Amino acid sequence: MSSANILVLNCGSSSIKFAIFNMAKQDVLISGLAERLYEAQPTINWSGQFKGDATINDQGHQAALDKLASLLDQWNILDTLTGIGHRVVHGGEAFSASTLLNDDNISALKMLNHLAPLHNPVNMLGIEACQKLLPKLPQVAVFDTAFHQSMPEHAYLYAVPQAWYQDHGVRKYGFHGTSYRYITGACAEQLNKPINELNILCAHLGNGCSASAILNGQSIDTSMGLTPLDGLIMGTRCGSIDPGLIEFMMKAENASIEDIMTSLNKKSGLLGLSGCSNDMRTLLAEEDSGNAQAKQAIDAFCYRIARELSALSASLPTVDALVFTGGIGEHAASIRQRIINFWPNSQIILDPELNAQAGDHQGLISQAESPKAMVIATNEELMIAQDCYELCNND
Repeated sequence: MSSANILVLNCGSSSIKFAIFNMAKQDVLISGLAERLYEAQPTINWSGQFKGDATINDQGHQAALDKLASLLDQWNILDTLTGIGHRVVHGGEAFSASTLLNDDNISALKMLNHLAPLHNPVNMLGIEACQKLLPKLPQVAVFDTAFHQSMPEHAYLYAVPQAWYQDHGVRKYGFHGTSYRYITGACAEQLNKPINELNILCAHLGNGCSASAILNGQSIDTSMGLTPLDGLIMGTRCGSIDPGLIEFMMKAENASIEDIMTSLNKKSGLLGLSGCSNDMRTLLAEEDSGNAQAKQAIDAFCYRIARELSALSASLPTVDALVFTGGIGEHAASIRQRIINFWPNSQIILDPELNAQAGDHQGLISQAESPKAMVIATNEELMIAQDCYELCNND
């Protein structure tokens, strides 16, 4: 088996997504998911070159990674690995590109945990567990925030006391950057245009949602902020709100800041508005059955996206294409149409047939005489694998 294999890990709060890429073929050998890590019966499943599932005999990330290492050994893949690529949500200003990890920058990474307390600590768990399990393998961190480091000051500065930024790093960072970097390259290729001349608007829509303006192949503005809570309405996250709401609800509910932030992160968004689900497929079915609250949630979701895209368009002299990606962006044709309906001055006219099939061979879903709209499937894992392979082999 090739020795050009990369293990990609994406550690969430209660799950670990993983994939093994063969970089010689740019192909996924095996991918899988360990989930319910802190519940009674954690499980792991995998597919590809090997297929199966198993129960994990203990709880937590360490037990799941122990099981994954055992499987890699069983599949005779362990000795073929060149490196391990980790998705890390927040790199702050210290990390503006993917980074080969060592003791010093791991320590620097830990100092950023406060910027993404729901994400970075669990990303670090994966890094530290791999250090123990596979100490000879180099590890690379690939940051959601890195792509947005090209934003100008007028886009990333908040109108708060400058000391907050200077002393605590309070500014807009943006997220989903690995996805946007992939989409930018793929879109340039699809449109046969040099990447440094490409101007696009992109909506990454899934359980987490954001939108970005890409100028000459680089991020110039984006909807998420200091944390992934800002911007668009998401599955369970509220998106942009009046910050005064936090104090108001603390007093109204006699609640702690922790209570309110838990509600804004985990009980808001589509779930909060609909009262029934954070899953767009469920909400569309509920709407079809006459659930008015589900319709309200979907309309608010689509309107907010249209408004954000319209605002982001101010950053661009021209727009080569509007690109939809992510689970909802790639698969929900009716949502794409409703977003366009809420944005009449975009002058985009979707082709019903192309939209229903998620695009032609170029990914185009718009009519010939319309400004271009496209669907491009993202591949963050491939970007992580590529960065990891290049850094591990250039060291």
